[in-house]
Amino acid sequence: MSLPKIVTVVQARMGSSRLPGKVLLPLAGQPLLARMVARVQRAQLAGTVVVATTTEATDDAVAECCATHGLACFRGDALDLLDRHYQAARHYGADVVLKIPSDCPLIDPAIIDEVVGFYLHFSDRYDFVSNLHPATFPDGNDVEVMPFAALETAWREAQRPLEREHTTPFFWENPDRFRVGNVAWDTGQDFSMTHRWTIDYPEDYAFISAVYDALYPTIPAFGLDDILNLISKRPEIAQLNAHLAGVNWYRNHLDELKTVDASQTRTL
Repeated sequence: MSLPKIVTVVQARMGSSRLPGKVLLPLAGQPLLARMVARVQRAQLAGTVVVATTTEATDDAVAECCATHGLACFRGDALDLLDRHYQAARHYGADVVLKIPSDCPLIDPAIIDEVVGFYLHFSDRYDFVSNLHPATFPDGNDVEVMPFAALETAWREAQRPLEREHTTPFFWENPDRFRVGNVAWDTGQDFSMTHRWTIDYPEDYAFISAVYDALYPTIPAFGLDDILNLISKRPEIAQLNAHLAGVNWYRNHLDELKTVDASQTRTL
C-alpha cells in the first residue's frame, strides 16, 4: 500500500520579540534554519519539507535563505498560523500534514519517524497525533501530525485567537470531538520540563551552539542520545539555559486553555 502524501510544514519568521532573527543565526557555518531543515529531511517519513514564512518584507530574508539552500518556501499570513499551515499544505497537495516549529533545531529525525509512523499505523483511529499531549521528550522535539481534512476543519471552524496563532489547539482542546493520540518517550521518563532544547532566548542559542560545536561534524547526524551523553559528560552546557526549562507559550494562556494546567509550564 502506498503512503499518503506527507507535507512537513516548518513555520519560520524573523520577528521574534525575544531573539530577533533567531532562525537565521549562524550554526556550524550555516543558518540555523538550514541546519534544522536538514535534520528534518533525514526523517524517512517527513515527505515534502516546506518552510512556511510570512509575506512581510522582514521575512524576505527567510525566503532568500530558502532559495540559497534549495528549500521549498511558502509565504502566508503573519499572525494566523493556522491559515499559513493550511494554505501551505493545500498548495503542496498534502494528504497528511506534519507540523514542526522552526525553534526546534536539535530535533531528532528518529522521533519524527516514530510519531509519524504511529499515526500512519493507526490513522483509522486518530484525527491528530503528537508527542506533546502530554509531553515527555526533551522540549524542542515537537511533532504534530494530522490528515489534511482535519486541518481544513480546524481552519474553517477555529475562532479563538490562540487557536489561530498556535495552529493545533482546536484539536487537543476538543477531545470530545477529535480522536487525539499521543506518543510518549519509550524510556518512561519525562524530560519535557527539565531539558530545554528549543530556541527563544539568547541563552537557548548559547546552548544549541555549544551542542553543535561539540558534536558536529564528528557526528553529523547526532540525535537525542548523543545530546544526552554530551550534557552528562559536560553539565556546564546544560546549565547555559537550565533556568528557562519548562518555560513555554502555555504560561500566557492558562486562563483560556481547558486541557493544559500550570504543571505543564513555568513562568520566568
